[in-house]
Amino acid sequence: MTGRCLRLADGTQDGLVGSRRHTREADGCHGQGSPRSRRFPVGRTHLAITVKLVHGSHTGDLWPRPGRVLIASRSATFEHLAAAIDDAFARWDRSHLHEFTLTDGTVITPHRWRDGEEPDGSLDGATTRLGRLRLSEQFAYVFDLDDNWQHLCTVGPRPADPLESLGTVPDRPLPCWGWATSPTSTAAAGTATTAAPRCRPRRTDWPISRRSCPGGDRSL
Repeated sequence: MTGRCLRLADGTQDGLVGSRRHTREADGCHGQGSPRSRRFPVGRTHLAITVKLVHGSHTGDLWPRPGRVLIASRSATFEHLAAAIDDAFARWDRSHLHEFTLTDGTVITPHRWRDGEEPDGSLDGATTRLGRLRLSEQFAYVFDLDDNWQHLCTVGPRPADPLESLGTVPDRPLPCWGWATSPTSTAAAGTATTAAPRCRPRRTDWPISRRSCPGGDRSL
Protein backbone atom coordinates (compact mmCIF):
# COMPACT_ATOMS: atom_id res chain seq x y z
CA MET A 1 0.00 0.00 0.00
CA THR A 2 2.25 2.71 -1.29
CA GLY A 3 1.86 6.07 0.40
CA ARG A 4 0.56 4.80 3.75
CA CYS A 5 2.49 6.16 6.69
CA LEU A 6 1.03 4.40 9.73
CA ARG A 7 3.90 3.61 12.05
CA LEU A 8 3.42 2.59 15.67
CA ALA A 9 6.18 3.27 18.18
CA ASP A 10 5.43 1.91 21.65
CA GLY A 11 6.24 4.27 24.48
CA THR A 12 6.72 7.37 22.35
CA GLN A 13 6.50 10.49 24.54
CA ASP A 14 3.42 12.63 24.05
CA GLY A 15 3.27 16.36 23.41
CA LEU A 16 6.77 16.90 21.97
CA VAL A 17 6.15 20.20 20.25
CA GLY A 18 8.52 20.75 17.37
CA SER A 19 9.35 17.06 16.99
CA ARG A 20 8.94 15.20 13.71
CA ARG A 21 5.87 13.47 15.07
CA HIS A 22 4.30 16.73 16.25
CA THR A 23 4.80 18.16 12.75
CA ARG A 24 3.06 15.14 11.22
CA GLU A 25 0.14 15.60 13.62
CA ALA A 26 -0.26 19.25 12.70
CA ASP A 27 0.06 18.58 8.98
CA GLY A 28 -2.00 15.41 8.88
CA CYS A 29 1.00 13.26 7.83
CA HIS A 30 1.76 15.87 5.16
CA GLY A 31 4.29 14.86 2.60
CA GLN A 32 4.15 11.10 3.16
CA GLY A 33 2.54 10.42 -0.22
CA SER A 34 2.52 12.70 -3.25
CA PRO A 35 5.05 15.56 -3.51
CA ARG A 36 4.24 18.60 -1.38
CA SER A 37 4.32 20.85 -4.42
CA ARG A 38 1.25 19.16 -5.92
CA ARG A 39 -2.11 20.61 -4.94
CA PHE A 40 -5.45 18.86 -5.37
CA PRO A 41 -8.94 20.30 -4.79
CA VAL A 42 -9.76 17.16 -2.77
CA GLY A 43 -7.47 18.54 -0.03
CA ARG A 44 -10.12 21.12 0.82
CA THR A 45 -12.67 18.44 1.65
CA HIS A 46 -10.71 16.41 4.22
CA LEU A 47 -9.64 16.89 7.82
CA ALA A 48 -6.70 15.54 9.82
CA ILE A 49 -8.01 14.50 13.24
CA THR A 50 -5.57 13.56 16.01
CA VAL A 51 -7.12 11.17 18.54
CA LYS A 52 -5.41 10.49 21.88
CA LEU A 53 -6.58 7.90 24.39
CA VAL A 54 -6.47 9.66 27.76
CA HIS A 55 -8.39 7.59 30.29
CA GLY A 56 -10.15 4.30 31.03
CA SER A 57 -11.99 2.97 34.05
CA HIS A 58 -9.54 0.06 34.35
CA THR A 59 -6.36 2.01 33.67
CA GLY A 60 -6.94 5.50 35.02
CA ASP A 61 -5.18 8.33 33.21
CA LEU A 62 -2.78 7.12 30.53
CA TRP A 63 0.63 8.69 30.00
CA PRO A 64 2.18 8.69 27.48
CA ARG A 65 -1.13 8.87 25.67
CA PRO A 66 -1.51 6.44 22.76
CA GLY A 67 -2.50 8.38 19.67
CA ARG A 68 -3.58 8.06 16.07
CA VAL A 69 -3.96 10.60 13.26
CA LEU A 70 -6.88 9.99 10.93
CA ILE A 71 -7.73 11.51 7.57
CA ALA A 72 -11.48 11.95 7.13
CA SER A 73 -13.73 13.55 4.55
CA ARG A 74 -16.03 16.30 5.75
CA SER A 75 -18.87 14.28 4.21
CA ALA A 76 -18.18 11.27 6.46
CA THR A 77 -20.48 10.76 9.43
CA PHE A 78 -19.51 10.64 13.08
CA GLU A 79 -20.44 6.97 13.01
CA HIS A 80 -17.82 6.47 10.28
CA LEU A 81 -15.29 8.28 12.45
CA ALA A 82 -16.14 6.15 15.50
CA ALA A 83 -15.57 2.95 13.49
CA ALA A 84 -12.23 4.28 12.21
CA ILE A 85 -11.07 5.22 15.73
CA ASP A 86 -12.01 1.79 17.05
CA ASP A 87 -10.17 0.14 14.14
CA ALA A 88 -7.09 2.27 14.78
CA PHE A 89 -7.07 1.32 18.47
CA ALA A 90 -7.50 -2.41 17.66
CA ARG A 91 -10.90 -2.93 19.28
CA TRP A 92 -12.50 -6.22 18.38
CA ASP A 93 -15.63 -6.06 20.56
CA ARG A 94 -17.85 -3.29 19.16
CA SER A 95 -21.05 -4.23 21.03
CA HIS A 96 -20.85 -1.12 23.22
CA LEU A 97 -22.37 2.32 23.05
CA HIS A 98 -20.22 5.29 22.12
CA GLU A 99 -20.63 9.06 22.26
CA PHE A 100 -19.01 12.16 20.86
CA THR A 101 -19.34 15.38 22.85
CA LEU A 102 -18.53 18.71 21.23
CA THR A 103 -17.27 21.73 23.15
CA ASP A 104 -20.74 23.30 23.10
CA GLY A 105 -22.12 20.22 24.88
CA THR A 106 -23.75 18.67 21.82
CA VAL A 107 -23.85 14.87 22.13
CA ILE A 108 -23.62 12.75 18.98
CA THR A 109 -24.47 9.06 19.31
CA PRO A 110 -26.04 6.33 17.16
CA HIS A 111 -29.77 6.60 17.92
CA ARG A 112 -30.63 3.16 16.55
CA TRP A 113 -28.66 1.57 19.42
CA ARG A 114 -30.53 3.52 22.07
CA ASP A 115 -34.05 2.08 21.76
CA GLY A 116 -35.56 5.55 22.00
CA GLU A 117 -33.53 6.44 25.09
CA GLU A 118 -30.94 8.67 23.45
CA PRO A 119 -29.91 11.80 25.43
CA ASP A 120 -32.23 14.77 25.03
CA GLY A 121 -31.06 17.07 22.28
CA SER A 122 -28.49 14.60 20.96
CA LEU A 123 -27.75 14.17 17.27
CA ASP A 124 -27.72 10.88 15.41
CA GLY A 125 -24.17 9.81 14.57
CA ALA A 126 -25.42 7.90 11.53
CA THR A 127 -26.52 11.10 9.80
CA THR A 128 -24.47 13.92 11.40
CA ARG A 129 -21.44 14.71 9.23
CA LEU A 130 -17.95 15.86 10.11
CA GLY A 131 -18.52 19.03 8.09
CA ARG A 132 -19.87 20.62 11.27
CA LEU A 133 -16.35 20.53 12.78
CA ARG A 134 -14.11 23.59 12.57
CA LEU A 135 -10.36 23.63 12.01
CA SER A 136 -8.45 23.33 15.33
CA GLU A 137 -11.63 22.33 17.17
CA GLN A 138 -11.37 19.85 20.04
CA PHE A 139 -14.04 17.35 21.03
CA ALA A 140 -14.38 14.15 23.06
CA TYR A 141 -15.06 10.56 22.05
CA VAL A 142 -16.00 7.86 24.58
CA PHE A 143 -16.12 4.20 23.63
CA ASP A 144 -18.03 1.84 25.95
CA LEU A 145 -19.88 3.97 28.48
CA ASP A 146 -19.11 1.44 31.23
CA ASP A 147 -15.36 1.03 30.67
CA ASN A 148 -15.35 4.73 29.78
CA TRP A 149 -12.47 4.87 27.27
CA GLN A 150 -12.08 8.62 26.84
CA HIS A 151 -10.36 10.15 23.83
CA LEU A 152 -9.29 13.72 23.16
CA CYS A 153 -9.85 14.56 19.48
CA THR A 154 -8.28 17.59 17.80
CA VAL A 155 -8.96 18.76 14.25
CA GLY A 156 -5.83 19.92 12.44
CA PRO A 157 -5.27 23.64 11.85
CA ARG A 158 -5.49 23.24 8.07
CA PRO A 159 -7.34 20.96 5.63
CA ALA A 160 -5.67 17.64 4.83
CA ASP A 161 -4.87 16.25 1.39
CA PRO A 162 -5.48 12.47 1.44
CA LEU A 163 -3.42 12.03 -1.71
CA GLU A 164 -0.39 13.39 0.10
CA SER A 165 -1.12 11.60 3.38
CA LEU A 166 -2.37 8.23 2.15
CA GLY A 167 -1.60 8.11 -1.57
CA THR A 168 -5.30 7.58 -2.28
CA VAL A 169 -8.72 9.10 -1.60
CA PRO A 170 -10.38 6.65 0.81
CA ASP A 171 -14.11 6.01 1.00
CA ARG A 172 -14.00 6.17 4.81
CA PRO A 173 -11.79 7.75 7.51
CA LEU A 174 -8.37 6.07 7.71
CA PRO A 175 -5.34 6.38 10.03
CA CYS A 176 -2.11 7.72 8.56
CA TRP A 177 0.06 7.84 11.67
CA GLY A 178 0.15 6.50 15.21
CA TRP A 179 2.22 5.87 18.32
CA ALA A 180 2.05 3.67 21.43
CA THR A 181 0.05 0.50 21.97
CA SER A 182 -3.59 0.80 22.97
CA PRO A 183 -4.44 -1.02 26.23
CA THR A 184 -8.04 -1.53 25.11
CA SER A 185 -7.16 -4.49 22.89
CA THR A 186 -6.25 -6.56 25.97
CA ALA A 187 -8.51 -5.00 28.59
CA ALA A 188 -11.37 -7.39 27.78
CA ALA A 189 -9.10 -10.31 28.63
CA GLY A 190 -8.38 -8.83 32.04
CA THR A 191 -4.74 -8.05 31.29
CA ALA A 192 -4.89 -4.26 31.07
CA THR A 193 -2.38 -2.45 33.22
CA THR A 194 -2.16 1.12 34.42
CA ALA A 195 0.28 3.23 32.45
CA ALA A 196 3.21 4.70 34.33
CA PRO A 197 2.28 8.23 35.52
CA ARG A 198 5.73 9.72 34.87
CA CYS A 199 5.63 13.39 33.87
CA ARG A 200 1.88 13.20 33.57
CA PRO A 201 0.41 16.70 33.09
CA ARG A 202 -2.67 17.97 34.82
CA ARG A 203 -5.85 17.20 32.93
CA THR A 204 -6.51 20.75 31.76
CA ASP A 205 -7.01 19.97 28.08
CA TRP A 206 -10.27 17.98 28.28
CA PRO A 207 -12.65 19.91 26.01
CA ILE A 208 -15.91 19.22 27.84
CA SER A 209 -17.13 19.95 31.33
CA ARG A 210 -17.00 17.30 34.04
CA ARG A 211 -20.76 17.06 34.21
CA SER A 212 -20.75 16.07 30.54
CA CYS A 213 -18.52 13.03 31.06
CA PRO A 214 -20.24 9.78 30.10
CA GLY A 215 -20.19 6.90 32.54
CA GLY A 216 -20.33 9.14 35.60
CA ASP A 217 -16.53 9.52 35.81
CA ARG A 218 -15.62 12.78 37.55
CA SER A 219 -11.85 12.27 37.60
CA LEU A 220 -11.26 14.73 34.78
